[in-house]
Order: sequence, then structure tokens, then C-alpha cells
Amino acid sequence: MNSLIGKFIDGGPVFTVVIFICLILVIAIFATALMNKHNREKFILLIKHIAWFAVAWGFLGRTFGLINAFDAVAAHGELTPSLLADGLKMALVDPLMGIVTFALAHVFIIILVAIKK
Repeated sequence: MNSLIGKFIDGGPVFTVVIFICLILVIAIFATALMNKHNREKFILLIKHIAWFAVAWGFLGRTFGLINAFDAVAAHGELTPSLLADGLKMALVDPLMGIVTFALAHVFIIILVAIKK
């Protein structure tokens, strides 16, 4: 469990916490949509928007991670794996979390559409 939390922090708390909040929101909205038979279209649309935001925020985190990695290389004047590691972790963890949130949100949307018909 500590390893998972460590990877979560490696992505940069500003980005990973926001994406995690998006994931919690998607789950809460899905649960609300299951209980509320009316206005499911609104809930589906809201889940879609939050899912796309999570992906976009993850790729924004990726961009900042790459910038940090290249800044570290520029500051030290030489390329070593340890210099790139922190920036690359941030560049990989954030989009991964955004894509997982997106995929889970779309599984929920498929379920809501299947229930509706």
C-alpha cells in the first residue's frame, strides 16, 4: 500500500490529487445516477465532462513533468538517469491516472446506457 501511495505522490500532488478527486466525483455521480431514474442524461453528460477533464489534467501534469526533467538536465549540464527519474515519473503517473479515470467513467456510462434501454 505504501508503494501505491508513493507512486501517487511521484505524480506531483497538485495533479494526482485533482485527478483522484475527479475519480471520486465520477463514482459519486454514477451512484447518484443509479438511484435517480430521471435526468440520467444529465448525469451521463457530467460524467463525460469530468472524465475528459481528468485526461486533460493528466496530460498537463505530463507536460510539467517533462519540463522539470529537462530543467534538471539543464541545471546539471549532464544527462544521468537519476536526474530524469523524478520528472519522468511525474510525466508517466499523471496521464495514467487520468486515463484510468476516463476508462472507469466510460464503463459507468455504458452501464447507465444499458440500464436505460
